[in-house]
Amino acid sequence: MIYVKLFWEFFQTGLFAVGGGMATLPFLYDISDRTGWFTHHQLADMIAVSESTPGPIGVNMATYAGYLTAGLPGAVVSTVGLITPSVIVILLVAAFLNKFHENKYVNGAFYGLRPASSAMITAAGLILARVVFLSGGSVNIKALILALILLLFTHAVTFTKKLHPVTWIAFSAVVGIIFKY
Repeated sequence: MIYVKLFWEFFQTGLFAVGGGMATLPFLYDISDRTGWFTHHQLADMIAVSESTPGPIGVNMATYAGYLTAGLPGAVVSTVGLITPSVIVILLVAAFLNKFHENKYVNGAFYGLRPASSAMITAAGLILARVVFLSGGSVNIKALILALILLLFTHAVTFTKKLHPVTWIAFSAVVGIIFKY
């Protein structure tokens, strides 16, 4: 029965999480709260692993969550559940897009979906920031300092702005090991 529940939860996530992998975060927080399959801290780890491994973040997180919940079969079921709606929708869109390319209703729907997906990603980012920076009811100063340093070096310091993201992921991992986050 757990596999049916996993498939259904991730099917719904895949169907309604418009805007890419980060848009799945509000759904994952909801799944965590309702099912208890994983904690918010495990979800933060899930995000870190999913961001630093190859592949789409939403699929990586579904796989990770499924694995935490029901091992390897759970990972497969949750991943298939997440991608099934996308496969169906893309096949339908590909079949009909040329006919509806100039349709004002289709264009209006896409116009409305953009801010919705932005809001979902922002909400997920705020939840994640709370988990990372306010762990245990107090401010995690180390995490805040690391985030500010990364923000500075990735956006303000000219010679480091062009470094590959893998460099920053590796740097963050080393800092986490050294300072025992």
